[in-house]
Amino acid sequence: MRLLFFCVFFISYFLSFSQENEANSYFDLSYYKGNIALHNNDILHLIKGHPEGYILSWNKKTNGSEAWQERYNYPELGTTFIYQNMKNDVLGNVSSLYAHYNFYFFNRNLMFRVGQGLAYTDNPYDKAENFRNIAYGSKLMSSTFMMLNYKKERIINRFGVQAGFSLIHYSNANFKAPNASTNTIAFNLGVTYNLNEEDSQFEENLDDDDRSFTQPIKYNIAFRFGLNESDVVDSGQFPFYIFSAYADKRINRKSALQFGTDVFFSRFLKELIFYQSVAGLGENVTGDEDYKRVGMFVGHELFINKTSLVTQLGYYVYYPFDFEGRTYVRVGLKRYINNKWFGALTLKSHGFKAEAVEFGIGIRL
Repeated sequence: MRLLFFCVFFISYFLSFSQENEANSYFDLSYYKGNIALHNNDILHLIKGHPEGYILSWNKKTNGSEAWQERYNYPELGTTFIYQNMKNDVLGNVSSLYAHYNFYFFNRNLMFRVGQGLAYTDNPYDKAENFRNIAYGSKLMSSTFMMLNYKKERIINRFGVQAGFSLIHYSNANFKAPNASTNTIAFNLGVTYNLNEEDSQFEENLDDDDRSFTQPIKYNIAFRFGLNESDVVDSGQFPFYIFSAYADKRINRKSALQFGTDVFFSRFLKELIFYQSVAGLGENVTGDEDYKRVGMFVGHELFINKTSLVTQLGYYVYYPFDFEGRTYVRVGLKRYINNKWFGALTLKSHGFKAEAVEFGIGIRL
């Protein structure tokens, strides 16, 4: 299901700018080498060498033919393929595919790229043959990568250069245990190649009052769902359901503030409560604890064309069973089908500890 959702998002992502025939495109290829960050002492035995690989991207430029492009200083959209040799036989090699945005600063000399996609590892956890790989519990994982580069195009004809730093994150978000995950921090150096002889000119069409845009308070209802597993290996994957209701206030073209509530029905917690009650682990769990939770949250939504970035910080007001603390974070993407209906793909976590990837659908009234 995660693969299907990603494919749907991937296709709609490109349809959103497929008609920009006047905009140019280019490739970039970078070599990178770095280190696995020690975000969890449990993965210390997995950090041995310096992971390296390459990043190959295709980028489509925007020229301001749509208003949102000018608001964001003419960003770029594209696809990225990353190959990473983890320099550890236990972790193996990872290949990943992303949809990404490029944003520009300082007279377009500084580029910030952010991508979301899927990763495939050739050597996941296996309790008999690869029990030390507690980072990757499944062959298929979700992945996020970020890149901050100094970039200069067309230095020699169509060729240019870029250099900077990258962060590559792999995790299956507790879809299957174990899931300690990895974060690679690396230096990258590469070349760019423009596919067009000359760059198209940027258009400036924004109205003078574009910055003064506001909307009245809107009310949202969302339903999220998925599968996940507790940290107990082979404890089983169980469905979860989340009902959310919240209000948002659009303060300008780019941003809206949110306030609302979540009700969580996480079946994996029900199984974890039973396991701890009979395992005799000294957790003082009786087995009668309620697995349901209720949270309140504040959030922000950043609107980029029909896609938006959602960040939310929540606190459980009903919390009968202690699991990873009372605060939680949700980060992810929304895709508006029309002015009211939207789909969503979000990650819920407690600090750096992921709980689930959530698929959602909702309405904004």
